[in-house]
Amino acid sequence: MSSSDRPLPPPLPAIDDGLPLHALLSPGGAPLGLSAETLPLVPEDEDPLQALVAELRNYQHELELQNEVLNYSQAVAESASERFETLFASIPLPLLVLDEFDMVVQANAMAHRAFQPTEKDRLLVNFKPFVHESDTQRVAMAFEQAKATGRAEVHEVLFQINEQYELCGDLHISGVAVHQQNGPATWQYLCAVVNQGPLLAERKTLQERNQQLHTSERRLESVINSSLDAIICVDQRQHITVFNPTAAALFLCSPQDALGSPLDRFLPDATQALAFASLTTQAVLGEMTGMTVTGREIPVEVSVSFEHHSSGDTTTIFARDLTSRKRADAQRNALETQLRESHKMQAVGTMAGGIAHDFNNIVGAILGNVELAKADSAGNPAAMESLREIEKAGRRARDLVRQILTFSRNDKPERRPVQVQEVMSDTARLLRVTLPPFIGLQLLEPDNLPPLMADPTQVEQALFNLCNNAMQAIGNQRDIIQMQAMRIAPDSYQCERLGLPVAEYLAFIVQDSGPGMDAVTQRRIFEPFFTTKPVGQGTGLGLSVVHGVMRTHGGAVDVHSELGQGSCFTLYFPLSDRHDADVDFAEPIAAKPVALPAEPLEPSGSRHVMYVDDDQALVFLFQRLLRRRGYQVSGFTDPHEAMEALQDAPSRYDLIVTDYNMPGFSGVDLLKQALQINPQLPIALASGYVTAEIEQAAIAAGAKALIHKPNDVQDFCTTVHELLNP
Repeated sequence: MSSSDRPLPPPLPAIDDGLPLHALLSPGGAPLGLSAETLPLVPEDEDPLQALVAELRNYQHELELQNEVLNYSQAVAESASERFETLFASIPLPLLVLDEFDMVVQANAMAHRAFQPTEKDRLLVNFKPFVHESDTQRVAMAFEQAKATGRAEVHEVLFQINEQYELCGDLHISGVAVHQQNGPATWQYLCAVVNQGPLLAERKTLQERNQQLHTSERRLESVINSSLDAIICVDQRQHITVFNPTAAALFLCSPQDALGSPLDRFLPDATQALAFASLTTQAVLGEMTGMTVTGREIPVEVSVSFEHHSSGDTTTIFARDLTSRKRADAQRNALETQLRESHKMQAVGTMAGGIAHDFNNIVGAILGNVELAKADSAGNPAAMESLREIEKAGRRARDLVRQILTFSRNDKPERRPVQVQEVMSDTARLLRVTLPPFIGLQLLEPDNLPPLMADPTQVEQALFNLCNNAMQAIGNQRDIIQMQAMRIAPDSYQCERLGLPVAEYLAFIVQDSGPGMDAVTQRRIFEPFFTTKPVGQGTGLGLSVVHGVMRTHGGAVDVHSELGQGSCFTLYFPLSDRHDADVDFAEPIAAKPVALPAEPLEPSGSRHVMYVDDDQALVFLFQRLLRRRGYQVSGFTDPHEAMEALQDAPSRYDLIVTDYNMPGFSGVDLLKQALQINPQLPIALASGYVTAEIEQAAIAAGAKALIHKPNDVQDFCTTVHELLNP
């Protein structure tokens, strides 16, 4: 059958131009160009050629439609590719596309800037050579995981860009299998590097800050725990949150017990001040009273700090213990008072010594002239009676001067070993003569007390004055005076208060239950001439003499008295070492008094005496006295004139009697100059203030005798006679 005989196909149905392209391309849609219900356009009984032409036209139309679909798909693909390229290039992360042979297929600008900062750096051809050797294994395992699962992550990978620069970042990998028309599929990897440098730097900074904060907290904790002040922190409810060891020691409470307790448990007065927290950040509350767990009150100095923060307010209380400061202040006040009293007593003693020196001369002139007047009034009984009364008053004045000198002088006493029981017994024997019958004397004499290196006369005088003072304080009431001795070792505070070195002392205690004394009286009782007795009943020198005796012995006197509770005096004598008992104290050079006849032993004018004294009354007295006994006397009130007279006639004088203390010229200086003029001339020094130093200096200078002023006329004449007749 020829082609002309072949029947033509039926004509293609018409294509609905109104169908959308995606409907034509839909897999579930009708065949391209035909509707599901479209019937052939050419009936089967028509011309086959016409049917073939119609079919070809339909195929042509179908091809045109497919061409349009392909053009549209190509446009869509090109648009998607452009969007991918734009997105790939604009993402602010280094992005790389690698093949399975580690070749960089594609890399965005960020990747080039990160891995090839300069032209001199290594080319971005392969990726793994940039990985630091320490992270090579981790990165290789990540690529294997991406190939197996499609994605993988590696954190904090270090990339060695060049010798000076390293990049640290997180590596994110996505694996994609690319199918090939001929052959198996190949793998490509999309790699994104998230630079962790800034984050790591920030994290490092945060870690350093945390470390610094931790160190600061430890340092703060150390400061709080080692602080010498009690530190207490409280919350808004004033409950304790911090209680350092000093606070635990101050309030006698463990931190475990104190935490959570209210603040007023320890500082009841501080709670009221916390109301000012909103007005200030810190405040000094000053001195307050704290309470320990046992209920004991303690003085504290309190300051407060307020901290305001978002989590709440915190209050820190600083409490400083004032117990030691108050004790130190009390000690300092006591020492200052003692120093003032010592300076005052020293000034009073110096003044008393000067007054006594001048008064000595007055008393000496009175007593000497009384002796002369008695000799001139032997036949006048009335005058003799008056002269004896004058002499009695003069001797009382002389004894008073000696008490003043005992108080004022600082010379060392003539010490020797003294038995304590013997001193107390001798003092008691003297006291019982004057004690009223309604006042008893009780002696407490412990055994085995060591001997005391002291001047027994001065010790007895001190004890006698204390007991006599107690007797006068008791008055007409029935009472007992206690006198006891003991060996005692005062504590350091007591020694510091009394100005004594820390050592053992022998203490004499005299106690009475009289009316006692107030603080004002106690501060003045050792002042000379201070007395609480009525006029005419006391000289005010008894306790002053006691003070002088203790000072010369290197000890101290302490008094404790309260109004209505009596008084207690304690004398602290230092216990000397054994070698002190061997000290030999020189005895004063003085001639023993002997009875001399009223007439001189040698013819008148045979002996010439020079008398030098700055007091004209004494010079006149001793001139008259010695002339009556047949001596030639030259009196001088100026020591310079006396030396000029001796220089003019060195052999004229047989004896020089000079005062020790003269204005601008010492008796020792006069002695030395006189011996330079006449080395064989005997010289005697006269003074009412003879100390061990004066005595040693006089002996060393060549003095033959020391004469105490005021002295009896007979004693003075005896000394002159012995010096002129050795």
